[in-house]
Amino acid sequence: MDQKRYEAGLAVRRAVLGDEYVDKATRNVDDFNRKFQELVSEFCWGECWTDETLSHRERSILNLGMIAALGRMQEFELHFRGALRNGMTRDELRAVLTQIAVYCGIPAGIDAFRTARKVLAELDAED
Repeated sequence: MDQKRYEAGLAVRRAVLGDEYVDKATRNVDDFNRKFQELVSEFCWGECWTDETLSHRERSILNLGMIAALGRMQEFELHFRGALRNGMTRDELRAVLTQIAVYCGIPAGIDAFRTARKVLAELDAED
């Protein structure tokens, strides 16, 4: 493992997903999943997300589309929250979700909108 890339990735992971989520993920590390969690921080976050060619906002848009196409709504919810942290507005996210529905299919769009509405309702209740 490249320690510098891992630490940089962990910092970006915290910035996008939040300390609470990353703390929970790292608390749940054991001998079985330790290498996988290291791989996620080092490569997903340390290799991709630290590359400044694309902004974190742009990476959020890409992830939302890809994750919705895969039908991974738990992961979609996490990255939807991250997109908000990366400065995306509700109008921009609505446009992204509409494009997901057009290009990935209406069922994917329905799931994406359902998940987004849940997240937004939770955030509104906190305010």
